[in-house]
Amino acid sequence: MTYVGRPAVGGVPVRLLAERVGSTPFFAYDRAAIDARVASLRSALPEDVHLSYAVKANPMPAVVQHLARTVDALDVASGAEMRVALDTGIAPGSVSFAGPGKSVAELTQAVAAGVLVEIESPLEADRLVEAAERLGLRPRVAVRVNPDFEVKGSGMRMGGGAQQFGVDAETVPLLLKTLHDRDVEVAGFHVFSGSQNLHAEILASAQESTVDLVLRLADDLPAAMTYLNIGGGFGIPYYAQDRPLDLDLVGSRLEELLARRVRPSLPSAQVVIELGRYLVGEAGVYVTRVVDRKISRGKTFLVVDGGMHHQLAASGNFGQVIRRNYPISVAAAREGEEETVQVVGCLCTPLDLLGDKVSLPRAEVGDLVVVHQAGAYGLTASPTAFLSHPAPLEVLV
Repeated sequence: MTYVGRPAVGGVPVRLLAERVGSTPFFAYDRAAIDARVASLRSALPEDVHLSYAVKANPMPAVVQHLARTVDALDVASGAEMRVALDTGIAPGSVSFAGPGKSVAELTQAVAAGVLVEIESPLEADRLVEAAERLGLRPRVAVRVNPDFEVKGSGMRMGGGAQQFGVDAETVPLLLKTLHDRDVEVAGFHVFSGSQNLHAEILASAQESTVDLVLRLADDLPAAMTYLNIGGGFGIPYYAQDRPLDLDLVGSRLEELLARRVRPSLPSAQVVIELGRYLVGEAGVYVTRVVDRKISRGKTFLVVDGGMHHQLAASGNFGQVIRRNYPISVAAAREGEEETVQVVGCLCTPLDLLGDKVSLPRAEVGDLVVVHQAGAYGLTASPTAFLSHPAPLEVLV
């Protein structure tokens, strides 16, 4: 995907793509970039590791359909995402369902479909078993474990300490004991420690700690472990100071870990790496059009027809401690000197800021502004109903 000069998606210039889509703002995702990322993962990771796509990162049906043909599994976090996953034609047993607060209706859907359910609490386990008994089916489950260690360097910590996610590691044996006498297939464990980590050494260390933990818990399983989801958390660079993840180092350390610890001790376990942002984040752009150019007390503001209601993360309001700019470019035919501008959206709040003091070629009303790294946690992670503006379109190119 081209960042500077004249941005393009899937080989189509953004200016032409905007005409093809018919209106702004819109999100565009590059299928070739997604395929290239999957290929790089296949090359770097051990051959026997299954690759799962976390649908929550980008649940656009066309994107999920495309990825279902190239990855081994899909992970969902709601009943609606489950339906999108199953519509791809992927085997239901290759779909996992994680997340706290699953409703009885969602658990029933999952059991009826034959989806693997990742249990997040004892009450959820009871509800799942009751749903399965009503349906006369034997559910396949894994226990999501809240680990007894923390991972530094993650954008969001999702394991260690007190968490809404998973079952505390020290209470997992008791939960498994309650499942022993019930008609449930307990396949194994899921351990997810954190997201958006760019540090290969830290990720490798977290995977080692994860394996240590599941080996301690494996003896409490009622049968041999067949499923081991060691999470993901692979990060992508958003800001100028970010350095891309050393994927080869992650892969080589994981191969060593599997050879030394996992395969000898858990020969039946299918090891799963679950990734969302890393698969699609760099493959997407958010395209919005300048509707006003104004000067206020010496500052130049480019007012665009999009904003934080579509791209909350780019505005700095999606959990970032320090606000930094996503990569931004202008899809304009003209060349010239750059200027420092504020790129702001059309909402009545000062939080609606897509670019703070960014250096861009001069943009005029009607020009397109492109926010890069927008393929994950964009539209569906944003407050689209705020101020009742129309929803943007999405295209897969």
